[in-house]
Amino acid sequence: MVPLTEDTPRLDVDGLLADPSTRIIVCCGAGGVGKTTTAAALGVRAAEVHGRRTVVLTIDPARRLAQSMGLSELDNTPRQVKGIDAENGGELHAMMLDMKRTFDEVVQQHTTPQRAAEIFANPFYQAMSSTFSGTQEYMAMEKLGQLRATDEWDLIVVDTPPSRSALDFLDAPARLSRFLDGRMLRLLLAPARSGKSMFSLVTASFGLFSRAVQKVLGAQLLTDLSGFVSALDSMFGGFRHRADETYRILQDPQTAFLLVAAPERDAVREAAYFAERLVAERMPLAGLVLNRMHGSTAGELSAARSEQAAAALAATGEQTMTADALLVHAALMRQAEREVRVAETFTDSFPAVPTVSVTAQPADVHDVDGLRTIGALLVRLGDEA
Repeated sequence: MVPLTEDTPRLDVDGLLADPSTRIIVCCGAGGVGKTTTAAALGVRAAEVHGRRTVVLTIDPARRLAQSMGLSELDNTPRQVKGIDAENGGELHAMMLDMKRTFDEVVQQHTTPQRAAEIFANPFYQAMSSTFSGTQEYMAMEKLGQLRATDEWDLIVVDTPPSRSALDFLDAPARLSRFLDGRMLRLLLAPARSGKSMFSLVTASFGLFSRAVQKVLGAQLLTDLSGFVSALDSMFGGFRHRADETYRILQDPQTAFLLVAAPERDAVREAAYFAERLVAERMPLAGLVLNRMHGSTAGELSAARSEQAAAALAATGEQTMTADALLVHAALMRQAEREVRVAETFTDSFPAVPTVSVTAQPADVHDVDGLRTIGALLVRLGDEA
């Protein structure tokens, strides 16, 4: 493989996984760069090599994680992955965020059964818990906080959605606070707190505007919305507190963010964008994983020399297999050199961020054995292959 610059620090993945003070690893990156596979491979290696009780939480609804771990499906409950070598005492579990179920669990845990039934029956809750923008990211924070609070896991590996959505994952607490402090929300809470009817208060506050809103939205819609906000009123403080607490956990040294990218301009640009955000938010950026890098075991033979040798053979008037092989090697080396130049747009901007490169594999990973292979490449036990 064509190496990155000698000044680029190497990411010690085994050191990260073995460190008992590392309790959470968050994998972030653009879509299609091998982020889910990387997260799963980290989980397998943490369990098998380092004997850690590990859970992999995916927020991406794709089925790749379940398939690669030999599971028929994933849901909101951790499922143990079979076929993991438990000689060192480790275990591996996997789960996929179900945002509605997580929201339901939060409601059940933090209110009475009667109030929970009222909330579940409300049309606004049914919509918000299933499709409302931002709910997935906030519920991901809730689930991560739940997993961490149980102290059941030595290591939690989080596989986030493509990076812009992963930024929403970081933004969830702040957006929730803005929502809870919003003027409209305080207005909708006022009837329940004052004992006045919804419409008398709205009319007093907005006059003709409120009547226009009723004509557009309908009285029943406003009633449902007011009932939804009133029912959740007692829980809002808990939402904010838990979100803020999870955010602090993400800033703590127990958490390590790993950026995952492929040697493509857009993917590396996304990684750089995320790195800037992590630095600004004082969150612990552990390193960059560059997937699907190309190279050759004959890396000392440059593309130019290969092309010259092939041209010399062609000059004899014979088309030989040796000449064809030289041209293939030249094309591979030029691709590897291009990939390094793209990767260096990140490493030049963030020279202190440790990096590891993973060789492109001939086939997609679809089982635990494949994840073990990726794990070995992540610790550079096989990236010269």
